[in-house]
This record gives sequence, structure tokens and C-alpha cells, in this order.
Amino acid sequence: MSELSGTGGRLQHVWPDQTARLRSKMVSLQIEARGVCDRRVLNTMRVLPRHLFVPEETRSDAYDDRPLSIGHGATISQPLIVAMMTEALGLQGTERVLEIGTGSGYQTAVLCELAGEVFSVEIDPDLANRASRCLSNLGYRDRLRIRVASGEWGWPEEAPFDRILMSAAADEVPRALLKQLADGGRLVAPIGPEDEQKLVVIDREGSRYEQTELCAVRFMRLRTSERRRKAR
Repeated sequence: MSELSGTGGRLQHVWPDQTARLRSKMVSLQIEARGVCDRRVLNTMRVLPRHLFVPEETRSDAYDDRPLSIGHGATISQPLIVAMMTEALGLQGTERVLEIGTGSGYQTAVLCELAGEVFSVEIDPDLANRASRCLSNLGYRDRLRIRVASGEWGWPEEAPFDRILMSAAADEVPRALLKQLADGGRLVAPIGPEDEQKLVVIDREGSRYEQTELCAVRFMRLRTSERRRKAR
């Protein structure tokens, strides 16, 4: 288990007009038209350069209405799904957020723009390092930390978290994550068997966890640690 130094600051760069037009079209047609209405989420995704989070050979497809491969068996999620999950978190700007599955780092960057602090866990060291470099180049430092570890265990030393977002699917939410969710906190995750996944929102009030289903989704499965596999 290792940690990568964080990056920090709100996005300051102005990107070329061509990508700005593509981002605006992406938000208007793929996201806003389908019901996402959180202005902070929409404005962030209009600015954030999604093409920088995908391999160079697929950058021309970065603003398409679909997930894209980023290698290592992982994908960058469809823009609509990123927007829906972020909106479901209900971020106000001060929350401590735990993300399970850094992946490309795109969702991580969205969280950094909208929350107070972000703690992101990625099991694949190559993906973690690539995402860390990309996020660093965009100027994030003070509010982000990335850990190379199995996401099923969360980040207990930094718990509790006001919000938890799982970017990989499991049959059920790992108990460790439920324990690390703050009282009054919210968790958003894809849950269920491979062909029956639902995006769910779990709100914690004391010892009570209330679950709401949003929609059907399809995510790659949460990769579990070696010690969990051996215990089965």
C-alpha cells in the first residue's frame, strides 16, 4: 500500500476553442438534455478537459457519448454517468469525499472542483500514477490524495467521509465503506450482479442506512485484494 502526493487548486486553464465547443455540446446534448440540472456539475464539465484523461490515440473520441478504454481493463465512464453520480452526491463545496477507483482521474478532477477534500483509492499502480500526473498537470494539490490499495477497505485512517463514490461495481457495498461514511453522509455506487447493476444512493442517519435506486448502469467490477480472494 502506498500513497501518491496530491495536486491542488481550482482549474485555471483556458483550453482551445475547438475542445471548448466539444465540451459545451457534450454537456448540452448528452447531460443537460437528459435531466442533470446541478449548475455546478454542468459548469465544471463544460470546463474540464476530458480529452487529457484518455490515451492520445482516442482523444478524438473523448467527448463522445460513451465510455472509453484507458487500458489495464479499465474505462473512463460515459460523461452522463459521471454527471449523474456527481449530482447524486449533492456536493456543496466543503465535503470530505472518498472515491473508490481513481481510474483515469476524470471523475476525481470533477470531485476536486466541487468538494473540499478528495481521497481517491486505486488498486492498479499504473493507473494511479498516470492519473496523479494528469491531475498534477491540471494544478490540483492541496485538496487531493491518491492511495494505491484495494478500494474495498476504503481509507480508515481518514474516516469518516461526508461522501463516498464507488466507480466500480460490487454485489453489495463493502462493510468497511459503510462504517467510514459519516453520520448524515451519502454514498453513491453501482451495485448488483454484472447484468443487473443499479446506481444506488445510500444515506446514513445514525445506525440507519436508507437506499434509493436511480437507474440501471454497467460498470467494471471492483477488484478485491489478494487476502480477500484467499479467504474465499
